[in-house]
Amino acid sequence: MNKILALIYGAVCYLVFFATFLYSIGFVGNLLVPKSIDSGAQSDFTNAIITNLLLLSLFAVQHTVMARPAFKNWWTRIIPFVIERSTYVLLSSVVLIVLFWLWQPMTTVIWSVDNATGRGVLWALFAAGWLIVLISTFLISHFELFGLSQVYRYLTGQEARSIGFETPSLYQYVRHPIMLGFVIAFWATPDMSLGHLIFAIMTTAYILIAIQFEENDLVKAHGESYSIYQRQVSMIVPWPFRK
Repeated sequence: MNKILALIYGAVCYLVFFATFLYSIGFVGNLLVPKSIDSGAQSDFTNAIITNLLLLSLFAVQHTVMARPAFKNWWTRIIPFVIERSTYVLLSSVVLIVLFWLWQPMTTVIWSVDNATGRGVLWALFAAGWLIVLISTFLISHFELFGLSQVYRYLTGQEARSIGFETPSLYQYVRHPIMLGFVIAFWATPDMSLGHLIFAIMTTAYILIAIQFEENDLVKAHGESYSIYQRQVSMIVPWPFRK
């Protein structure tokens, strides 16, 4: 029964994540969702910027702290190891849902592209960014990354395994293609509002900081192999000449 409950829990966490991921696309792009980054009347500027910065900071702290090995070692004394990743995914999704819900629109126009070709190019980049994110997760074991593989192995009695150090496809040109995809998706818009600009700046800054923590963990986990990889492949901006 515990194995079945773990599988159900992992599946629910994954579905919550995937729904949140899809909503994120609509939220950032102002597409087909009831509450997007620019929807609603603009509130008091001071209240809006404080609220939005606090929401972004909450996500940054939760997402970074819970991903650290030291926290995981402590956290798995409280919850079973097999659902640790699923719980991380669930809490990250909940924090994002809170951000979507409480986000304060700041609708001052920073830029707006009128040219049809220009708008088409920016929308194509927006779509490409999200596609890069999704494809990159599958290149390094999508279901392991979001907790489903762990609960499935627990159900079937398979040994737990760690993901080895591999550099498939996009990872041969940039060390963090998932983060590159997010940066492209957050900045590529034909209509940039002040709220969207603050969102893009803060999330990009967070990504650059979070990568430093992640790379320290990867060096500890993979040693000289990852250090060589760092010297050969750019962190987030593809630069094939370096390779």
